[in-house]
Amino acid sequence: MKLTQHTVRLVLAEPLRISRSTMTARDAVRLTIEHEGLSGHGEAVTSVFYGLDTAALQRLAARTGERLTRFAGPETALHALRVGELSPPGTPAAVTAATEAALLDLVGKRTATAVHRFLGSPAAPRAATARTISLTSPGRAAAQARRLAEAGFSVIKIKAGDPDEETDLDRVRAVRAAAPAARLLLDPNGAWTAGQARTLLPRFADLGVEAVEQPLTPGDPEALARLAARSPLPVIADEDAVTYEDARRLAGRVHGINVKLAKCGGVHAALRIAALIEGSGTDLMLGCLTASTLGIAPAVHIADRARWTDLDGHLLLAHDPWTGIGGDDGYVAANGLPGLGVRPRAEAGVWSAAS
Repeated sequence: MKLTQHTVRLVLAEPLRISRSTMTARDAVRLTIEHEGLSGHGEAVTSVFYGLDTAALQRLAARTGERLTRFAGPETALHALRVGELSPPGTPAAVTAATEAALLDLVGKRTATAVHRFLGSPAAPRAATARTISLTSPGRAAAQARRLAEAGFSVIKIKAGDPDEETDLDRVRAVRAAAPAARLLLDPNGAWTAGQARTLLPRFADLGVEAVEQPLTPGDPEALARLAARSPLPVIADEDAVTYEDARRLAGRVHGINVKLAKCGGVHAALRIAALIEGSGTDLMLGCLTASTLGIAPAVHIADRARWTDLDGHLLLAHDPWTGIGGDDGYVAANGLPGLGVRPRAEAGVWSAAS
């Protein structure tokens, strides 16, 4: 087997402003694993929060590629990855997840099987995805929410954490008025103190917010659990729930855990967390980083396990170089084609749709 990589710049259609930063673009490193005339693809994206720049992703992907040459085929390599024998020590979860995605894509193509089928879901998953509205004016948020509702989105995620707390409340009121039937999620990205959260959560509950992600600054999961125990609306851990052990400590103590493949290590790691929290009173949320369809697709193949699905990263791009999971109508879905079921858009040119 041979691993090659190609880096592209993913530019957002408009800046994504959250409480700690504003993003306009990020790099995506596409990993391609070739074997016996077929190719499987996966994607890792840069992240300031997780300390991953382009050079680091490229270097670490190359190290993984060197190890891949030891294996006779993608099936044995995939098994080695699952038991921790493929990725070099210190490999970040994002690279492991991208490598796993490429191997799953390749195995699926070799066996003419969609990835979701050998992950245990006979039917192609289809889920209503949240669509994110960033920290913007209430008027602009209302206009965006109205367009999203008209397009078919039934779940809207509103970023919070504005220095002026009343602006956050006004933004939610405006979205609620513009999209009265939508389910609303709130995400302050850890911007609040415990005192602020105790004051604000009842007010957001009164506005019909369904759940809040990571209201407190990450680093103190015990504080998050204490807040969840008294919260009038469900509290979902995100930045405080990165690994399996993080999830184990919070299972049954928060209402949800946002599992992102790039932070936990891929679909099998995500499924381990899902099995861990099942029946504990903690529900699964599937989230993502801003990425192309290729980067989002693996999570779509397990979207039927989640209570909340937030897989809109590809919808935030000015140009998505891949296609195959939809989303413009408010729903992401696996399509039943072999592997991940995604393909490069015709205008991408340098990527062959036949692979």
